[in-house]
Amino acid sequence: MKIILHWIIISFAVLFSTRIISGINVDPLWVVLIVGACLTLFNMFIKPVVSLLTLPLNIVTLGVFSLILNGLLYWYLGSIIKGFSVSTFSAAFFGALLVSVIDWMLKKVFRLDY
Repeated sequence: MKIILHWIIISFAVLFSTRIISGINVDPLWVVLIVGACLTLFNMFIKPVVSLLTLPLNIVTLGVFSLILNGLLYWYLGSIIKGFSVSTFSAAFFGALLVSVIDWMLKKVFRLDY
């Protein structure tokens, strides 16, 4: 149940980021659910490994490198998922930042701690 709620939160955050940030577009609305599922699966399985591997670089940059990795993932999803496009890296960076902030806030509201 927590996974489904997290998927819905991420999907809502992606939809919100497409409305706020220019350069991020979703053509059919249901593609937001696919992007949300990809981001949820990445956060569950791949992100802990990547965070561990990039720990020294995160320490040196005081966590900024983690934000860059999130932006790169968001930009990559924009290139592989049809109907979801991210035009520039800056749009991807700010979109990923907005998604992360919304995800963090709503996880605190719904008490979704992993």
